[in-house]
Amino acid sequence: MSDNKEINIPLTYKGHPLLRKDNIIYYGSMADKYIAMLQILSTKDLNGLTVADQVAVQLQRTDPDISSKDRITKSTTKDGLYNAMDIASVWLERALSSK
Repeated sequence: MSDNKEINIPLTYKGHPLLRKDNIIYYGSMADKYIAMLQILSTKDLNGLTVADQVAVQLQRTDPDISSKDRITKSTTKDGLYNAMDIASVWLERALSSK
């Protein structure tokens, strides 16, 4: 007797929301001063499963009055999604905790 209703539970990582659109993952809230953007640049096949290979990470300001280029405060490229999420979470926590 299930209702088949869709349940929307927001995905989070270390207390911050995650939003995915195609090959881009936004980590953090637009209500905060900073977010991290992760772009999957390439993928590889691992035992029949497609996984992220190269991931570009950017720490960005969320201020809409700043140009797109000036919003980027840090950037790097990492091998694998785990490594990219690891550096993104460190950067985001440090940026949000600084005053």
